[in-house]
Amino acid sequence: MLTIITPTYNRGYCIKNLYDSLLDQTKKDFEWIIIDDGSVDDTIEIVRKWIRECDVFPISYYKQENGGKHRALNKGIQTAQGNYCLIVDSDDRLLPEAIQKIQKWINEIDKDKSFAGVSGNRGSDDKNIIGEFPNNVKFIDAKNTERSKKRLRGDKAEVYRTELLRKYPFPEFEGEKFLPEQAVWDQIAGDGYKLRWHKDIIYLCQYQEDGLTRRMDKLIEKNIEGISYVYRNIFHSYPFPYNWTGAAAYLEIAKKKGMTQKKVRERLKINWFQYKMAKIIFIVWKWRKQFKRLEG
Repeated sequence: MLTIITPTYNRGYCIKNLYDSLLDQTKKDFEWIIIDDGSVDDTIEIVRKWIRECDVFPISYYKQENGGKHRALNKGIQTAQGNYCLIVDSDDRLLPEAIQKIQKWINEIDKDKSFAGVSGNRGSDDKNIIGEFPNNVKFIDAKNTERSKKRLRGDKAEVYRTELLRKYPFPEFEGEKFLPEQAVWDQIAGDGYKLRWHKDIIYLCQYQEDGLTRRMDKLIEKNIEGISYVYRNIFHSYPFPYNWTGAAAYLEIAKKKGMTQKKVRERLKINWFQYKMAKIIFIVWKWRKQFKRLEG
């Protein structure tokens, strides 16, 4: 069985689109776990009605104090009964053959423990991929840390083995309510696990004005320990040159936060020489960005 995990916060106005897309699946061998991260709208009444009425797949609902998506995911993963987990946000939906394709892809790699799971593409519709995927190939085997190198940038629809997600829970930093999923995907990749990335679009998303993606700059500013954790992993586990460009990107965040050189080195776990190299790359990177703006 596959487990679909949906963290939600005040999305009673749109979560029905996801529910309807699950009812439309050509294969229904899955469970749906909804983790309500402290909603104050009518989400609980909506979901309880579905639990009473739905007889084609099991629905579980848990409500917790507002603590952020990553804490909701930890809760969902702990209660999951499926061997694999797919995270689907409450304002998104799946295409009708999504579960059928996922199950087929899983069967192809399930016995090979070097695979952490599989992935399909996200799209703004069923024809337009969000991000990128190489032409003329159906799938690519790669670690999450190799995505830039393999031209797999952008949000994807990852499906991970449940046992691995329990082994690598999302870190929880006191007072912070945001942590990118990349924090765990990179940790799993750092220990050598790969995914089979498929070209097919299985997941449709629209980035809402009140969603995490739209508020990314503010979230980075308010959740610096978690963001530092992500960039530290990038520097120490990504291939060249992406590790260095990651360090340079972190320096831009550090500059906005007014961090000292010492604090940057502590958070990234780098020495003086590495800091100076990142500083040079940061200056060149900023200059190129400014030059491209002038060119445009």
